[in-house]
Amino acid sequence: MKILSIHAHFDDFEFVGLGTFELFRQKHGDCCEMKAIICTDGKAGHHLRSREETGAIRLKEQAQSAKLGDFEFELLTLPDGTSPREGALQTDSNLLAALWKTIREFEPDYLFCPPIITDPLLGIHNDHQVVAEAVRKIAYMINVPHCFTPEYPDQELQSKWIKTPVIINYFDEYQKGSITYDFAIDIESVFDLIVACSYCHSSQIKEWLPWVGAHDLKVPADEADWHSTLNDKYFSRSQKLDLIPEKLLEAFTLTSWGNVPTFEQLLEDFPKAIIFNKNEQALKEKLDSWRQ
Repeated sequence: MKILSIHAHFDDFEFVGLGTFELFRQKHGDCCEMKAIICTDGKAGHHLRSREETGAIRLKEQAQSAKLGDFEFELLTLPDGTSPREGALQTDSNLLAALWKTIREFEPDYLFCPPIITDPLLGIHNDHQVVAEAVRKIAYMINVPHCFTPEYPDQELQSKWIKTPVIINYFDEYQKGSITYDFAIDIESVFDLIVACSYCHSSQIKEWLPWVGAHDLKVPADEADWHSTLNDKYFSRSQKLDLIPEKLLEAFTLTSWGNVPTFEQLLEDFPKAIIFNKNEQALKEKLDSWRQ
């Protein structure tokens, strides 16, 4: 079992998917490989430090979180050897090529990424939107071995068959208005790990996010204080999703961008702490219609 997270920033994964990944690990044991791909250099996310200092600190924080959470992470590298600029990500051939290469190399069973927000009246974070669009555009090309050999000529004679993963959207805090989801995972049993790993990103939760006014976060005094703040934030997420009684959860929406699973496959592969939106039959029918 290989599960891959592709997201924009150094601290995105911990807030939307780490709990589910850890429950995957607990279910599948040593057979489970987990990896997070960060698609920007992290240099824009501070108001006092220089770009280079900010990028170095955030990379160090991500390494601390990954060690604590026992997952692999990789900073996306474009064909020219650089990493994309935070805040200025673009869906161009270089980004598509880099994602194509890293997905083919890892060969995930499940790939998680942000959703595409289509309502023009809703605000977006450019980097989140671009990552979502890029994953959608690259999905069919994952098993097209010569698609980006102009960018990666050394791959041209390596026509290896690569399975296309099931592609699933995260819940995105930047999305406003009506929010839908197919299922959620109750992550209460691993919430302490989420708190500990996310607390590693101190330059963000103690400095940048409160300063910029993101998510109405107050500066935590310590990890215990952060536990309380994050607990309230996750219960607020439950309210947005009309999940009563409120739970600590991570929510997901299936796509037909990649491989379409059967309902039975989801039940077999995913952690047992799964909560379906509306009813199971609605999801079965959607999956069946995509598989026809």
